[in-house]
Amino acid sequence: MKTVNVSLVGVGGQGILLTANLLADAAALSGLDVKKSEIHGMAQRGGSVISSVRFGDEVYSPIIPEGQSDVLVAFDRLEGLRWQGFLAKGGKVLMNNVDLVPVTVSSGLQQPVTDFEARLAKAFPDVIMVDAAKIADEVGNARTMNMVIAGALSALVPFEESKWIEAMERMLTGPKAKLLPVNKEAFARGRKVVLG
Repeated sequence: MKTVNVSLVGVGGQGILLTANLLADAAALSGLDVKKSEIHGMAQRGGSVISSVRFGDEVYSPIIPEGQSDVLVAFDRLEGLRWQGFLAKGGKVLMNNVDLVPVTVSSGLQQPVTDFEARLAKAFPDVIMVDAAKIADEVGNARTMNMVIAGALSALVPFEESKWIEAMERMLTGPKAKLLPVNKEAFARGRKVVLG
């Protein structure tokens, strides 16, 4: 298969890297060549985090050139707008329906974005919006928001759901194994948002 490029963007603490690891592991379990890279710009302080995952028959580099992401996964709407240049023509956008105020804005170093809704609608007319925080609360664990997003993402990439579950089971071992049921439920709910 041709190489598929997925860019995941957001801010530190949203579970972006864990989601990227899950995607990469599910792709590898599907027998694909996988490369991954990440940028943690001041992640501990609420700064931007970008993770790139590329998979296919043969992948030579972990870096996704600008404008070449087949799927752009935004863990919040502002970061989605900020990194819209990553998206390939005809690519898909999966966006968490949440707005986080960047530290640079809350501290007064930057002005907030104006006409945000109009800019978002123009940039992403066919966006798949997921209310991941609401779903995570409904399943009983707010920290599963990234699994809701992973579930939605699983419906947009070409490998079996069972590979995602296997990757999740490999990730949540030992004491973390008790978190498997709620994470699986969050994942299933996110997948259902896209598949109906």
